[in-house]
Amino acid sequence: MSRLQSAMRLSATLLVLALFALLSYRIVHGLSGARAAARLTRAITSHRSPPAPNVRLSVIWPQVGTWPHRLQASARRGTLQLSDLRGYPVVLNFWASWCTPCQREAALLASAAEARSGRVVFVGVDVNDLAGDARHFLSVHHVPYVAVHSNSSITTRFGLIGLPETFYLDRSGRIQDVTRGQLSATTLQQALSRASQD
Repeated sequence: MSRLQSAMRLSATLLVLALFALLSYRIVHGLSGARAAARLTRAITSHRSPPAPNVRLSVIWPQVGTWPHRLQASARRGTLQLSDLRGYPVVLNFWASWCTPCQREAALLASAAEARSGRVVFVGVDVNDLAGDARHFLSVHHVPYVAVHSNSSITTRFGLIGLPETFYLDRSGRIQDVTRGQLSATTLQQALSRASQD
């Protein structure tokens, strides 16, 4: 066997091993995300109000018109931490421009944010999307609140299993409820009532 054939065989073997390692990582990572989602959902539905993970996010849509005045500077600086929003109920909506149910619920969220302007903080979290596509979505749907771009840290720590998903945080940053799937006006109103209680 020539050196070239040996080198090619070794390269092919290393490539197969690398692909296997990547596949294994993806499977384990996916399972851990599903387990995290199940744990978080159990904690929420059993009324244990788990604290929301405090992650740093990049702002891609600094529309602060519906936000309380004292929080607006945090969005304008280009990064945002969930702890910045303490003191107000928060609606944290995970979405993507390519997600059809996200498109269907966009008007409901925009309307709810306008109706609760200055009292409830709405944040859109764009997931697995190109920034240009995300901004186009936000513009087309006239989203009047801040949107951020997700990273793997937030999607894993919130245990996302699909899109859209909406989390409702109380004034102290604890998760009071979650909607997995498309929102309805009734679901949004009921979850906001629970998150807004003092």
